[in-house]
Amino acid sequence: MLHPNQFEVNEAWIVFWLNDEPIRTAQDGSFNCICLMDAASCFILGHAMIPAHEAEPSQLDAKRLLTTGWEHKKKMPKTLFVPKGQFEGSLTAAAQREKIDVVSVEEDQLLVFTDEAMQGFKKHVRAGYSEG
Repeated sequence: MLHPNQFEVNEAWIVFWLNDEPIRTAQDGSFNCICLMDAASCFILGHAMIPAHEAEPSQLDAKRLLTTGWEHKKKMPKTLFVPKGQFEGSLTAAAQREKIDVVSVEEDQLLVFTDEAMQGFKKHVRAGYSEG
């Protein structure tokens, strides 16, 4: 089982969907939020809003997301963890171009890293809907 204490800061990053339901906007339609997180610190390095009808980020969004992560330490990680069956196209290709090993793992193995961020986001979105 994976755990943050197994990693040094910037050794491994994790990509995951922050939301479990599309974020609906009146003006621009619905979106999903993809996050890039450091595995050791669980610090969110960056995020991108992806149209809900897209299964993963575009090539440009994938490159921007990795660049945003790079800007924190001026280096790329050795490993990028992705949930099994997700992010197999443009994001995986962008990471491999940067010589990052992409490791696909069961999504529940990533929850120790991602669950707090996902729950916090869910509470924030619910609070926003109740105020509106």
